Amino acid sequence: MSDLKGTLAQIVEKHLPDESHFLVDLSLGQKGNQSTLNILIDADQGVTIETCAKVSRAVSDEIESQNLIEDAYRIEVSSPGVDFPLTGKRQYIKNVGRTLKVLLVSGQEVKGKLKEADDANITMLVSKKEKGKKAQEEEVSLSYEDIKKSVVQVSFK
Repeated sequence: MSDLKGTLAQIVEKHLPDESHFLVDLSLGQKGNQSTLNILIDADQGVTIETCAKVSRAVSDEIESQNLIEDAYRIEVSSPGVDFPLTGKRQYIKNVGRTLKVLLVSGQEVKGKLKEADDANITMLVSKKEKGKKAQEEEVSLSYEDIKKSVVQVSFK
């Protein structure tokens, strides 16, 4: 199964429209007697429904031509929703300036504004409040290795 998943990931990446688009997640599951291929793609400037449709058709055509999935299957291509955890550096860079809730491997939770992201770390502005004092913003640097899960917080202000 992991060989198939790797092959499918390569096919998806080959059919992305340009370098600004990238694969976020790919899962192959079973719903009843039908296989389901879920593909999540993103782009530095966002993903359109037209892009999802084009990738879906191109990937489906290649799966058919190579006979990679023998049984009936359904393919779903979309962009990750706001509640989908960030999975890679490019998604962190795309979300600079937004508020994140980060769960660390240690179990600690950090919430703050994402200031920057590089190859090894993210830097957040976290509000620290001490009793009797005004809240102060403090820069906190977190290694990707220490992050278990990060989710963008939606603000309706």
